[in-house]
Amino acid sequence: MPDPQKEIDQLRAEIQRHDTLYYQQAQPEIDDQAYDRLKARLAELELAHPEFDFAESPTRSVGDDRLEAFESYTHRKPMLSLDNTYSREELIEFGKRLEKRFPDRKLTYLVEPKIDGVAVSLTYEDGRFIRAVSRGNGTEGDDITQNVRHIAGLPVTIADAPEILEVRGEIYMRHEEFERINAEREIAGEARYANPRNLAAGTVKLLDPNLARRRRLEIVLYGVGACEPADSFSHQAEIQQQLKAWQFPVLEKYWLADGIEDAWNNIEELDALRQQFSYPTDGAVVKLDDFKLQQEAGYTSKAPRWAIAYKFEAERAETRLKEISLQIGRTGAITPVAILEPVQLAGTTVSRATLHNEDEIRRKDIRVGDTVLVQKAGEIIPQILSVNLDKRPPNSQAFKFAAHLETLGIEAERDPSQAAWRITGEDDPIRQQRVLQHFASRACMDIENLGSAVIEQLVTRGLAQTAADLYQLQADDLIQLDKFAEKSAQNLVNAIEASKSRPLWRLIHGLGIPHVGKQSAKDLEAAFDSLDSLALADEETLAAIDGIGSIMAQSIHAWFAKPTNQEELERLRQHGLNFKSASHASASTGGVLAGKVLVLTGTLPSLTRDEATAMIEQAGGRTSSSVSQKTDYLLAGEATGSKYAKAEKLGVPILDEAAFRELLNP
Repeated sequence: MPDPQKEIDQLRAEIQRHDTLYYQQAQPEIDDQAYDRLKARLAELELAHPEFDFAESPTRSVGDDRLEAFESYTHRKPMLSLDNTYSREELIEFGKRLEKRFPDRKLTYLVEPKIDGVAVSLTYEDGRFIRAVSRGNGTEGDDITQNVRHIAGLPVTIADAPEILEVRGEIYMRHEEFERINAEREIAGEARYANPRNLAAGTVKLLDPNLARRRRLEIVLYGVGACEPADSFSHQAEIQQQLKAWQFPVLEKYWLADGIEDAWNNIEELDALRQQFSYPTDGAVVKLDDFKLQQEAGYTSKAPRWAIAYKFEAERAETRLKEISLQIGRTGAITPVAILEPVQLAGTTVSRATLHNEDEIRRKDIRVGDTVLVQKAGEIIPQILSVNLDKRPPNSQAFKFAAHLETLGIEAERDPSQAAWRITGEDDPIRQQRVLQHFASRACMDIENLGSAVIEQLVTRGLAQTAADLYQLQADDLIQLDKFAEKSAQNLVNAIEASKSRPLWRLIHGLGIPHVGKQSAKDLEAAFDSLDSLALADEETLAAIDGIGSIMAQSIHAWFAKPTNQEELERLRQHGLNFKSASHASASTGGVLAGKVLVLTGTLPSLTRDEATAMIEQAGGRTSSSVSQKTDYLLAGEATGSKYAKAEKLGVPILDEAAFRELLNP
């Protein structure tokens, strides 16, 4: 017999790892049903062995999406999770328990679509939108106001509202917007997002509100948390009607059911309708309609006893695997993709499925020509669950990753510490295109009119292979490209020339150093006076920088130590690109904020965060995402939270916008 304590410990560790991937990184590795099976097994073991149970078990948690970079706010009323089931019998049993609890009452249920999105709580005070907060750990969540304000259709004010009102709902992303963003990432050689829910979760936690604004998020509201006066509502259905009257984006349809059997009929009706809804729906939520009965039924530590979520089974279908294609990212990472005979799943035509890596192909013994079982849960990118061996062709051959790469003429090697293969040949044209696309992108050197189609021609014709090659292009070189005339050629030459004076962090980001993103590049610019000093830094120095850490430090140090990268940097220097840090340059010329670290919190009266950050950097200072002993000032606007409290505790000077402007212009 397996050791129950060992299995409990293993399950707890595995679930906690999946919680981190899902709630904080928005990169789950398993679907909801597999996750729910893990939790159900753990709950079964804990019930059978209470001597190994403890209060912090993940079976008693709603998860935790809070991140260090965000301010936390306490919900006036906790945002709990819901117990869930995939079984009609368990749903009926839920109803029978409530009937036993209320033997003399006729029970009415509200049946709502269960939206596969990101839970959010919106606070309105005296009818004015004040704050948006994530679920967090149920008790407190992250302030995501700056990324929620721009969502279309969200009322800024509501008439005849209670004094205090927490409106609960879900943020989601439409399938067409998800596909648009993924198409852009494919062009840039970046990995596709797994599903709209993950992308929506990542977007609401972006530190750059301008990037969040470029991704179209949607919202639907369906409930109320805290409300003052407390007797403003008496039934769930009343809330639905009032939210619609206040012109919130609301559920397209809901049902009032007379008893649990009627609720099941409504769920079946929902299952037939849900593909027509604008939001992804993965089940139904069944709630007692009467608030008084809800209060009497009560709560467990993580969920109400008066509500349950019924989840639809993920859709599956068999189809034939026609081909295993390879997708190459900007860092040279090679991702295998299954090309399938088109099949209908979850209301869409599926012709591709992720294969993750070589180990996944080997573990499931997936071969070209196989008949495979494909799963698509909601809007998730399809995955191959298994192979139907009874339908395997007699001449089938195991897929050999290394041999396939050799056949395609791709020079690559497998990273011994990871499951990924990476291109080693610096002259591989696909890799060259991905590198140049990243370098020229808006988030890096922002070279206007240098898109993927132009870069493909430059590489194919041998006009540019590395970033430094771009700076020796002449108008005559560009005129020979398709759709280029004298004026458009000169415009691109001018745009490339203008990029030489970009801030250093853009160049650092554009170099494509593994693990270094936009914010990390800004942190590196703030820590060093030039690219040269960054290149000479050892791992210990790099790891000590806020926001970098040991893994990124190793990657940065290894990148600058590579001879081919050193040669490329020298060429960029000779072409006149900016290698100097703007913040250190301002400090050396006596900027009023020279060497100062500022943290921003809340909403400023007339400045966006980007505008305030630019003003700080121009004055020689730099910004940080968290308050610490190293913080010189906290710049605070409206709707501040934990950063304000921490600054007060540490004695950090706090500025409003007027004091900030006065500091810049004494």
